[in-house]
Amino acid sequence: MERPGALSTDDDVRAVYAAHGGELYRFARRALGDDGLAEEAVQETFVRAWQAADRFDDRLGSLRTWLFAILRNVVIDLARARAVRPQVAHSDAGARPEQADVTDLDSVLVAWQVEEALRRVSPEHRAVLLEVHCRGRAYADVAQELGVPAGTVKSRVFYGLKAMRLALEELGWSDDG
Repeated sequence: MERPGALSTDDDVRAVYAAHGGELYRFARRALGDDGLAEEAVQETFVRAWQAADRFDDRLGSLRTWLFAILRNVVIDLARARAVRPQVAHSDAGARPEQADVTDLDSVLVAWQVEEALRRVSPEHRAVLLEVHCRGRAYADVAQELGVPAGTVKSRVFYGLKAMRLALEELGWSDDG
């Protein structure tokens, strides 16, 4: 079966892995809290990407974004599978083994998506979004600190949120869930 685009040959897969494998691994490691599972997640991501290469459309998003969307699904699958497996006994009688709670995993994934989306907006928009929405500061206070009119801060928040929404959609964010 011929593979189109970025994953059509072994060399293509190697190049894509070299470009994105480390970042995918770090995300999986952070989400799963386990080196072995993170390696498994990245491997499974590339297997699924190779199998679905004919469905990749670079007009809809970058290869990196597509790989992270696949990885997100793989991480959720692995976390759910791990949650139902019996845990290995630890030598500490009172210690409870770490377990990937799907709710915690979802929180990590949402945090990563928001963080990544914030990186994609302009520095001016990012600054006001962080001050107004994350730190809960008033528009007037932020405007005074930045030396701009309050209307400028409001405008930057509006357009910053619009840019965030687009970035989150590129990362696979969905309001329907």
